[in-house]
Amino acid sequence: MSAAPAAPAAPGTAPGTAPGTVLLAGVVGSTAYGFAHAGSDIDRLGLYAAPTEELHGLHRPAESHVTTGPDVTLHEAAKWCRLALSCNPTASELVWLPDDLYEIRTPLGGELVEIRSSFLSAPAVRKAYLGYAEQQFRKLLTRDTTDPATRRRAAKHARHLVRLVEQAVRLHETGRNLVRLPDPERVRDLGERIADRPAVAESLLADAADRLARPGVLPAAPDPRPVESWLRRVRAAHYTPFPTPGAPALSTGGALGPTG
Repeated sequence: MSAAPAAPAAPGTAPGTAPGTVLLAGVVGSTAYGFAHAGSDIDRLGLYAAPTEELHGLHRPAESHVTTGPDVTLHEAAKWCRLALSCNPTASELVWLPDDLYEIRTPLGGELVEIRSSFLSAPAVRKAYLGYAEQQFRKLLTRDTTDPATRRRAAKHARHLVRLVEQAVRLHETGRNLVRLPDPERVRDLGERIADRPAVAESLLADAADRLARPGVLPAAPDPRPVESWLRRVRAAHYTPFPTPGAPALSTGGALGPTG
């Protein structure tokens, strides 16, 4: 049985203390992929907009906020965009989640989902996804699977290796990232085999590298123009001017006020 997400948070908030207005957040990780079981942790990922005026001082606000119990990772909007433009697998999946896994989706968050393909590029997908999969493979080679706890971790690394290479090929050949796996049990079973015999993964990695070297549907570089436009709208929407001492407060007429 899959672990069920907790009840959705109120708009603009997230579990833990959000250091700004949360624009988009959802349940990711094993629950999203279909690997979760009773007792699995619920991982959440989101992005937030820091108040724009806080970006103008001597000390910039933190760009990420991570809590455990609950497990929540939040990235500031600009940092998340940089990660997504490099096709970071963990950050990027936020805009490819099934609708039922979103807990916060503001209008600006919805706009980001609509431009998600602008972040993609063939070289970045190949480098990020294969690089992460190869990292999982190296971890497998160092595990002593005679220990039950280590064996479970090895199986987890193997599952993610399989997931990453399949997501990479799908992105390269279709331009879409299928976060919820169509057959998670097959991936789980293959992960168990690889945990016992890591050499089984070598052919998977080689096949993925070969397919990613062929022409696909992704461009050679991402398109930062809609990303830049979106981020500027975020900054405008979350800017509250500091009043000048002794001067009457300025009003934006609501045009630049924070949005949900």
